[in-house]
Amino acid sequence: MVTSTIVRVQRAFACTAEAVYDAWLDPHLARRFWFATPPSGEIVRCDIEPGVNGRFTIVDRRPTEADPESHIEVEHTGRFLQLDRPRRIAFRFGLPQFQSHETAVIIDIEPQGDGCELTLRHDLGIADDETLGMLERMEQGWTTILANLEQALKG
Repeated sequence: MVTSTIVRVQRAFACTAEAVYDAWLDPHLARRFWFATPPSGEIVRCDIEPGVNGRFTIVDRRPTEADPESHIEVEHTGRFLQLDRPRRIAFRFGLPQFQSHETAVIIDIEPQGDGCELTLRHDLGIADDETLGMLERMEQGWTTILANLEQALKG
């Protein structure tokens, strides 16, 4: 039996499910949270084509781990598989510089009173040493992205 490695993060938001959903597809807002690495990282490109089979490319410039004075640009790419406003966004996700394959991400947004709760699941693929080594880093990354999303929604 083949086992996948799944990253799962959740966050409650004090705004509507529609506002949270729309933020993922709006390039002007998305550049404030998708893959942004504060305090010294920045998004240098944010292209989003909303729609099933629409693509995105987001490039962030961040300090290298070895030398905080030098920077690397990291490209994040994807293709939307499912868009069901305001409840679900599913997409293929790639890091061309670091991985030869794409992975799958599903974002579910549940309205709750005046707010909503977002659950993100990222299927890293077959559970092997490489994906298990990425698990904690990916969980931390998505947790940071959701915290950045909350700040972006606050304006």
